[in-house]
Amino acid sequence: MTDQPAPGTEQLADPRHRERMAALSTEIHKAVVGQDAAVTSLVVALLCRGHVLLEGVPGVAKTLLVRSLAASLDVQMRRVQFTPDMMPGDVTGSLIYDNATSDLVFREGPVFTNLLLADEINRTPPKTQSALLEAMEERQVTVDGASRPLPEPFLVVATQNPIEFDGTYALPEAQLDRFLLKAVLPLPGREDELDVLRRHAAGFSTSDLAGAGLRAVADAASLHAAQEDVARVRAEDAVLQYIVEVCRATRRSPSLQLGVSPRGAIALLRTARAWAYLGGRDFITPDDVKTMAPATLSHRVRLTTEAELEGTQVAAVLAATLASVPVPR
Repeated sequence: MTDQPAPGTEQLADPRHRERMAALSTEIHKAVVGQDAAVTSLVVALLCRGHVLLEGVPGVAKTLLVRSLAASLDVQMRRVQFTPDMMPGDVTGSLIYDNATSDLVFREGPVFTNLLLADEINRTPPKTQSALLEAMEERQVTVDGASRPLPEPFLVVATQNPIEFDGTYALPEAQLDRFLLKAVLPLPGREDELDVLRRHAAGFSTSDLAGAGLRAVADAASLHAAQEDVARVRAEDAVLQYIVEVCRATRRSPSLQLGVSPRGAIALLRTARAWAYLGGRDFITPDDVKTMAPATLSHRVRLTTEAELEGTQVAAVLAATLASVPVPR
């Protein structure tokens, strides 16, 4: 690799943009206790113009996390509770008859927003799940042959419960691959849970985020500027080769029947750039790749049947894969 400046000595285009993005985490934690990995995933996804899948049992602050992000970023948010009887038009919008004009007019669905919370996305049938595919990938909605652009910024945060299977529809690989990151929200530790109770005992209400002190520390313009800065973060060829070797190693793993695709490799490059940017650097290192690999790749691989029966965890397989790939010097 070519010589890189020492960490902390390089200058990004405008450090104020990065400071605003870093401040989002501080604001969110005024309402959300712990869940650092999930908070970081949301900020990284924003910087990469990607989407996030949140997985966790009920009551671990998934909805509160997304509402807090919207309040901290000063953007419009809409929430859709997915159900088995939901139709694609309930998400994207549909044509309705207007008595005043005697014509069909388009009524926008909840997807026309900046931050869409797709709550319990695995409770709706594949036909409705797929209605989000075009919106997530192309950032537009096509109804009756007409394409309509979605507002910017646009972020889909979907949630799913990992322990309930009755009446659910597992997300297919094609849709999972559209999510830049997957964040698992664990149950809080003892001290964090005690902190939650203390806050509620002191009068905290999840319906009054302003009362908790949350304020907008960034807006759409500052986010766009930060996204442009992230796109300029340098990636030396040796690091690109490292990303490729990590992804190729997943395809050779005996524990995986599905490895990471080239789209996954691109996603890992994007998230590593955002992580480096948040760290104040204008270049990525192998450590950035290692840090972002679990959240970026875990939902893009599938265990073999034998590995599942043996109780193998995807996280363990990815950790072993990363350990097996030589790190460039």
